[in-house]
Amino acid sequence: MQTHSCHSNPASSAAATRTMERTCASAVANWLRRMLADLYPGCFAFVMATGIISNVLLFTGHRLPSDLLFAVNIAAYPWLLALTMLRVIRFWPRIWQDLTDPRLVFSFFTLVAAGNVLGVGIYQRGFTTLALAMWMFALSVWLLLIYFSFSVLTFLNTAHRANVVHGGWLIAIVGTESLVILGTLVAPDLGSLSQSMFVLLHMLWGVGLVLYGIFITLFAYRIFFHDVGPDDVTPLLWVVMGAAAISTNAGSTLILAENGMPFLQAMRPFIDGTTLVLWAWGTWWIPLLIILGVWKHGFRRVPLTYTPMFWSLVFPLGMYAAASRQLSLAADFPALHSISRVMVWIALAVWAATASGLALAARREFRIARTT
Repeated sequence: MQTHSCHSNPASSAAATRTMERTCASAVANWLRRMLADLYPGCFAFVMATGIISNVLLFTGHRLPSDLLFAVNIAAYPWLLALTMLRVIRFWPRIWQDLTDPRLVFSFFTLVAAGNVLGVGIYQRGFTTLALAMWMFALSVWLLLIYFSFSVLTFLNTAHRANVVHGGWLIAIVGTESLVILGTLVAPDLGSLSQSMFVLLHMLWGVGLVLYGIFITLFAYRIFFHDVGPDDVTPLLWVVMGAAAISTNAGSTLILAENGMPFLQAMRPFIDGTTLVLWAWGTWWIPLLIILGVWKHGFRRVPLTYTPMFWSLVFPLGMYAAASRQLSLAADFPALHSISRVMVWIALAVWAATASGLALAARREFRIARTT
């Protein structure tokens, strides 16, 4: 009997390795191409959610988890910025389609809010010049978006499509008020321009307040007096609470700031009362939003699956914690600080669950890319 020993062929092994490398590279390229083409215009809500929780943890003395989330954001913000720029270059028709869609155009304000929320964390770590640069960039984007988005709303949201009113529109208010929060921190470093900056910040706070009044009226009418289906109940509804919370945070920040202008000082009683009403209004929405979620996923049996819009749910939870803390300082009412300490851990738990959903969704998309 003749026996044969089996030896691996070096040439065939090398060829197999090269084939696997090409397959893997092709899968990665397909995955990136699909991700660019379908990139959600509100993707910067991830940075907003991560940043606000990091900031509150820092303010409440939990430096280590705050720094970990800050590190995640330092990587995520330029990554998403690069993806957005690549999408502009490679898939401009898709970008334009999103920009001219009344349902999606206000999602681009997440870029404004993300820069300001991250800028607060950067400022608190001593990088004041970089924080000022991020505020100026966010203001430039805001100026471009604010009139463009309302032009889309005016000319492209026709009468038979007027029922597209939803919580996502309030991201414009979130972006506006985020400029106030970071701007109040960097204003004292502007020297002779400091007082002009504070006037601008009070104006922006007022603009955000008026826009919130307009949008929340339309939104409440749509929700309470029209038929509501499961598709209408999305995580974006939480922006209704988040917009009230960030307006509270911005107002409290203005109260705590020393601007040295009698005219602005005279506005403090108005800002005091308004911020408390906004905080109460945002608080009122939380149980109702939970009820809507239970109705959709519990009674209507809609599966709970990951969507990028979930980051627009995480952010309001973190912002509510931040707003409660700031209002406790502005009103000298420590009980609200206790609410902030509890809410930030709830927000962190929801952040972790949503991040797990993101990881699983990315893995699933990569598997699809390998087979196409």
